[in-house]
Amino acid sequence: MSKLNEIQKEYDEIMKQFSDPENIKDWEALGEKKKELEEVVSKKKNYEETKKRLEENKKVLEEEKDEELLKMANEEIEELEKKKEELEKELKRAIARREEGEEDQAQGSAIMEIRAGAGGDEASLFAADLFNMYNRYAQIKGFNVKILDDNKTEQGGYKMVTFKMKNGDPYCEMRYEAGVHRVQRVPGTEKAGRVHTSTASVAVLPEPKKGKINISPQDIKMETCKASGPGGQYVNKRETAIRITHVPTGIVVASQTERSLQQNKENAMSVLEAKIMEKQQEERREKRESERRSQIGNANRSEKIRTYNFPQNRVTDHRIEKSWYNLEEIMNGELEEVIRSIREIEEHERYKDIVIDS
Repeated sequence: MSKLNEIQKEYDEIMKQFSDPENIKDWEALGEKKKELEEVVSKKKNYEETKKRLEENKKVLEEEKDEELLKMANEEIEELEKKKEELEKELKRAIARREEGEEDQAQGSAIMEIRAGAGGDEASLFAADLFNMYNRYAQIKGFNVKILDDNKTEQGGYKMVTFKMKNGDPYCEMRYEAGVHRVQRVPGTEKAGRVHTSTASVAVLPEPKKGKINISPQDIKMETCKASGPGGQYVNKRETAIRITHVPTGIVVASQTERSLQQNKENAMSVLEAKIMEKQQEERREKRESERRSQIGNANRSEKIRTYNFPQNRVTDHRIEKSWYNLEEIMNGELEEVIRSIREIEEHERYKDIVIDS
């Protein structure tokens, strides 16, 4: 039985349980599970209808002789082939995310963290450039961006910035940006014109659905302090910044961008939940199959994935060994082609063993 038919069978079983009055106490849990499966089942139905129409049009080509009808059938076949291919990708993506424990826990939003690496002030400025690049790409795609925490420098860079992308499914778009990004350029302070190399790391986490990650109050340690940053007269003088430590895992998060302690606490807890879920998913992946660690989608933050070479106007992604020569446009948010190229190759690897048709 294909994975898709397994999901259909699970959905049918849930619908059967719904019709049994004895399960009334479980209706809330069943309803949540039904909602999770509904999108896949709906796409499955659309896929099967598209496949049927495709077969019918191909039959017309075999039996019909009227040139006008043959032309119409050929045009519809072309459209249906594209639709079938896209639906197949969407179904495989949904199945893969379910298998990795993401579909039932994540809500499509992405929590991203950019940290300056080697290179001093230039690395911090590059981290800011990466944030601006992602922010502009989000605007193009219709995603909303909210900064959850940051640590700015006097020069206008970021030692670290954590932000959330929501509205739609930005995690599916951005997950392949995780890793070390390298820049090669002449800093503004370099008088001899020498090219410097700096790095910044990017982490991309799926945001958990509300209530999916349970954190016991006894497991967290909270500390408050005054917000800090450049431009002293503008910094909040009250203790509104918060630092939270999850004792069992040792994960530490912080937030200071909001004016209220409660808002910063909510932001920090959102990041903490995402990091705990990432840790849980990684443990499941390692237990299930160790080879998954080498995939693009699970890129380690210590792995160099991309170089931005300003003197050569070149962006190179080392995972797929491909370069683009429109660096300025890419830094201005035109990332569509770059992300699509990586996503197609990585998803092919992830999905090649997933069977849609039985």
